Amino acid sequence: MNAAFETLALVGRSDDARVAESLAALAAHGLARGVRVLVDPGTAGVPPGVERYPESEFHAHADLLVAVGGDGTLLHAAHIAVGHALPILGINRGRLGFLADVTPEHMLESLDEVLRGHFSRDHRTMLHATLAAPRRPNRTLRVLNDVVLQKWQTGRMLDFETWIDGAYVNTHGGDGLIVSTATGSTAYALSCGGPIIQPDLDAVVVVPICPHTLSDRPIVVSRRSRIEVRLVAREGIHAQVTGDGQVVGDLEPDGRLAIETAPEQITLLHPPGHDHFHILRSKLHWGRGARRTDAES
Repeated sequence: MNAAFETLALVGRSDDARVAESLAALAAHGLARGVRVLVDPGTAGVPPGVERYPESEFHAHADLLVAVGGDGTLLHAAHIAVGHALPILGINRGRLGFLADVTPEHMLESLDEVLRGHFSRDHRTMLHATLAAPRRPNRTLRVLNDVVLQKWQTGRMLDFETWIDGAYVNTHGGDGLIVSTATGSTAYALSCGGPIIQPDLDAVVVVPICPHTLSDRPIVVSRRSRIEVRLVAREGIHAQVTGDGQVVGDLEPDGRLAIETAPEQITLLHPPGHDHFHILRSKLHWGRGARRTDAES
């Protein structure tokens, strides 16, 4: 096979039987097509001929990253790929799979299509967050889905301020705040009442978590905006910051959480026929009522 990619790296939790099955099948299929296949040294159950490198070295050896699992696995793959122009193909062995959109039933033929060069590139915006506090180094991270401020080890609500491009926006009371990319709009932000943003829209959504005031609603801003969050000091209140589900640290009353668009993007690959709205219909069970037409099935 005259492949568009010469080396693929597989990412997935081989302690999950379903993921392990797919990893083994993809590895064998890739080797049979004359493609080098890489896995992390801790990956079990792959066939002979697969090469083992730490995930941190994948970018130096592979030109395609295949993430097998749920959207959490694809987020993990994004953190491996960011800054290295390493495209990602997502195979869904999780539950929803908004990001990892290739089904196990079609993964081998989809891989063949991608290896032949038949695919579309989907460039996704990432966010860069900086957690700053006096007397300690800044902590930074890049995320594909979202940055979340949430109350921690307390039953009391948080009070915090939001500022956008240096302009004061609001003082909030509630459980926290989500700042999400368009990609992350179908994740935690959606469960908190945020809107679904088309992935290629240059927008960021700011969503309060369980706001104490009903008028405190989600807002959509330009991806060029700089969002700053400041905690209002109250005794016994602790606020934690996470990015793509990973803990960054605590936001102190005299600290700042600043969020802006990262210079890097992540590239997702989709086989022919990819349809974002079909995925939404499938995962969110749209169009299942009596008025559904044949075109909506």
